[in-house]
Amino acid sequence: MSDDAIRVFLALEIPAQVKEELALAQEGLRHELPRARWTRPEGWHLTLKFLGQVEQPRLVALDAELAPRIRGIGIVPVKLEKAGLFPSSARPRVAWVGGTADGVEKVVAAVEGAAELVGFPRERRPWSVHLTLARLKMQWSKTAVDRFLEWGDTLDLEAFTCREVVLFSSDLQPGGAVYTALERFSLE
Repeated sequence: MSDDAIRVFLALEIPAQVKEELALAQEGLRHELPRARWTRPEGWHLTLKFLGQVEQPRLVALDAELAPRIRGIGIVPVKLEKAGLFPSSARPRVAWVGGTADGVEKVVAAVEGAAELVGFPRERRPWSVHLTLARLKMQWSKTAVDRFLEWGDTLDLEAFTCREVVLFSSDLQPGGAVYTALERFSLE
């Protein structure tokens, strides 16, 4: 890998007001649950595809394939309204917030198709609407898992609309990853 390679991913952005609403909703919860590495609101997004370290010529090729594939697909209404755990509530490693994203399947298919044409393998698992809230340092007890899931059942965040797919760079820092929007691809 050359020095000009950067760590990138494609995602749907979450508006600032929804991030603020979610940050307030989870503030007290964080203190009730066992230690975890909680993600920062400024980094919240809905990842469509993680690409890893990519050199500039490959990014240019991806741009040429992706832009025409997603233009005109249409906006994606999103509602974050539940919580879950990966890989399962019996063996939690990641705590997340999810919901619905009407029409996102077409966007995911276009992203996967464009990425595959420039040499990225297709995802093996189906895509799901999820925003990572925390990575667990230790397995949570059943009581903690139940509390988190109950909290998720009470979520009532404002719905929002995604009008573009964003190519983000991911710069790993000691305090956590810093994401920078590099390019925006319109869905309209």
